[in-house]
Amino acid sequence: MLKNVTSIGTVFVILFLSGISWATDLEKEKAAVTAAEIWLALVDDGKYSESWKEAAEFFRNSIKMDQWEQSLQSVRSPLGKVISRKVKNKSYQTALPGAPDGQYVVIQFETSFQNKKSAVETVTPKFDKDGQWRVLGYFIK
Repeated sequence: MLKNVTSIGTVFVILFLSGISWATDLEKEKAAVTAAEIWLALVDDGKYSESWKEAAEFFRNSIKMDQWEQSLQSVRSPLGKVISRKVKNKSYQTALPGAPDGQYVVIQFETSFQNKKSAVETVTPKFDKDGQWRVLGYFIK
């Protein structure tokens, strides 16, 4: 009987700890989505240099500010204003191709622009060295 109680107790502890991990991942996803939305607002407002300054350190080390501004001018500006944007999906990750191990949330937004009715924006915030979620990657498809 004691063996069964111990086994049940072990299972309960494992389930409890995995529940804590799951809740923590959800909290991280929520914080990362908020950071992504704040960052996207900068891009939406044409504040491209400010979006570069607010991006993750790895991002800033990968592309110069003027290159970033030029890229967004050629890609984002023609799309026009954002009509709507909603989270399609999000996923907490600890490893991404081409990036150092860390804490990431890959977020896909369903977005409608003035000149492109249906697009998917992928924004990847990283938990940066300063303890803040900061955007590491941004793609529009």
